[in-house]
Amino acid sequence: MPARPRLALAPQQISIASREITAGMGYHLNFNLIWRHIDKLWGGLLLSLELAVISIAIGALIGLVLAIWYVSAGKIVRGFIAAYVEFIRNVPLILLVYLVFYGLPTAVNIAYSATTSFVITLSVYAGAYLVEVFRSGLEAVPRGQIDAGKAIGLTPLQRLLYVRLPTMTRITLPALSNTFISLFKDTSVASVIAVPELTYGAQWINFNTFRIVEVYIITTVMYLVTGYLILFGLRRLEGHFRVER
Repeated sequence: MPARPRLALAPQQISIASREITAGMGYHLNFNLIWRHIDKLWGGLLLSLELAVISIAIGALIGLVLAIWYVSAGKIVRGFIAAYVEFIRNVPLILLVYLVFYGLPTAVNIAYSATTSFVITLSVYAGAYLVEVFRSGLEAVPRGQIDAGKAIGLTPLQRLLYVRLPTMTRITLPALSNTFISLFKDTSVASVIAVPELTYGAQWINFNTFRIVEVYIITTVMYLVTGYLILFGLRRLEGHFRVER
């Protein structure tokens, strides 16, 4: 695991910060030290978005493949897929992060970075939720559309590609949007294995400046604003592809 970087502050700065923290009600907000290291937060925010985008893409692929298998395979395959979904959905994400980062390399003697470890974990985590989303979407495709595909001579694969998947995608867009926003917030868990995303950047600044209130105020605002911007963009996309009923 990469070592946590530390900032060498002047003894006078540390002394002033320590006195303000121990002053109780005499604590005064001071954002100056935060602005000096705001690049830690901006860089962390960009990495958080990157982690969420990569994880939703891989998770969507996992979820789609398993959902197609689930609706077309027998009881044994369905049982395995259901077991995977139930296991992931009932285990805390932070425990999965520890298992993949610490446990898996020890058990099978492999090595990977903390960032790669977290992407794997979050992708598998997202896939378990998206299996149910895609399964319900596939089952929600009107039977008439499938029958129409049969009537014009489409093969089962063609019906899947040209009839079921496009309709399923439009039906499941709201759930996909919610999953992406949830994954963006879940990237904060990566801080426990020193992935330098937004929350880890906030912890780094707090550790090196002792400005706990200021740094987490700014971090909260960054999460809120980014989340609402993502939500706004995804809702516009949903409106464009909305299925009229």
